[in-house]
Amino acid sequence: MATYTRRTRVAAPLSEVWKFHSKVSGLEALTPEWMGLDVVSVRGPNGEPDPEILDVGAEIRMSLHPLGVGPKQEWTSHIVARESDGHTAMFRDEMRGGPFQKWVHTHRFYGDGEETLVEDHVEYELPGGELGRALSPLGFVGFEPMFRQRHAKTRALLE
Repeated sequence: MATYTRRTRVAAPLSEVWKFHSKVSGLEALTPEWMGLDVVSVRGPNGEPDPEILDVGAEIRMSLHPLGVGPKQEWTSHIVARESDGHTAMFRDEMRGGPFQKWVHTHRFYGDGEETLVEDHVEYELPGGELGRALSPLGFVGFEPMFRQRHAKTRALLE
């Protein structure tokens, strides 16, 4: 399985960075416009609509229309892990329906005084069986501009 990782230091305390990333509004704010994100629905762990915090069991249904090219892509993401101890925090979402054969995105946050190290780590596999697995390492070409923009936006919004 292929992986992609990006780290950025943000001049904001862990508590603020964690709070921002714990809400669907953070996802919406950080997704580049060229991705054509539309959040269709958000359900909490007990099925409640539009929960305040994306906790374990939450489901986000969305569609993406990258660059406005081709048909919209449906994507369902589930929050499968979430931890915070005041010094570090993380949450993990898994794609349960969407354009990838596999997508597991771990968001990690490390507090460092009044700064936070933000890390995105994605394990993924492109569709297409053996050919998709063979080509998966090339996903970097598409992920890098998106995550570079997400991290720059995180700094712009929180610093």
